[in-house]
Amino acid sequence: MIVLVSGPYRSGTNDDPELMAANLERLEDAAMALFEAGHLPMIGEWVALPLMRRAGSKMVGDDLYQKYAYPVAHRLIEHCDAVLRMPGASTGADEDIRRAKMRGIPVYYALSELI
Repeated sequence: MIVLVSGPYRSGTNDDPELMAANLERLEDAAMALFEAGHLPMIGEWVALPLMRRAGSKMVGDDLYQKYAYPVAHRLIEHCDAVLRMPGASTGADEDIRRAKMRGIPVYYALSELI
């Protein structure tokens, strides 16, 4: 399955790059486990961050950041078979879940449900 790994990236970091990087590492740890279990994981930031840089975003939260950050995940959900919601407060991840449920695709709340 193609599985969107959704969880905190920016939330709770006060836009601290080190904390955001640590959040991305947690998402990527889950992605690695999913891959090893035979799935194809996706993380919205894997697509959004290079697009933001290419578009000229200068800082977290600027207009170009906003143009790509959430819309990328929303488009990815249209191509995914499931979503893994990682723990932690995240408005963006909550929206991913809402959209996944609207599409009728499964939402998992524990990595162990998929591996």
